[in-house]
Amino acid sequence: MVIAVDFDGTIVEHRYPEIGEERPFATETLRKLIDERHKIILWTVREGQLLEDALNWCKERGVEFYAVNSDSAEEFIGDINANNSRKLNADVFIDDRNVGGIPDWGTIYNIITRGKTYQQILRQRIKEEMGELEPPVPKWMFWKSHRGRR
Repeated sequence: MVIAVDFDGTIVEHRYPEIGEERPFATETLRKLIDERHKIILWTVREGQLLEDALNWCKERGVEFYAVNSDSAEEFIGDINANNSRKLNADVFIDDRNVGGIPDWGTIYNIITRGKTYQQILRQRIKEEMGELEPPVPKWMFWKSHRGRR
C-alpha cells in the first residue's frame, strides 16, 4: 500500500518552522509499516533546509521514506514550479488536517492493517466499552425499542 504522510502536526506536534515533539508512537508505527513493505511517502509543505531538517529528524529515528513529495522514488521534487505538482497517487493519506482530526497512531495502524474505516473502529470501541452489541436506542425512538417483538 502507498501511504502519504504529512510531517508537521502528524509525525510531530505542529511547531512549524521548528520541529515539534514526536506524536506518540509515530515513528514506531511508520517503521513497522515500512517493515511490512508499505511504501511511505513524506508529503509536506516543507522545502529547502526545513525539508532537509525533517528528513534528517526522521532518518535519525529509523524512518526513511520511499519518496518525498512525489509518487516516485526516483523523482524528488525539491523546488515547486509550474511543471511540478504535489498531487500524489496514494492509497491512504495521513494528515492532521483530516476532517475530524487525526486519530492516534495505534488507530492509524489498525485502520491500515485491518482494512477498516475510522468509523468502524470507533463503533467497535463504543460497543466494547458499553458491553452491548448495539448502542441503546434513544427514548424518543420508542418504536425501535421493541425489536423483534410484536
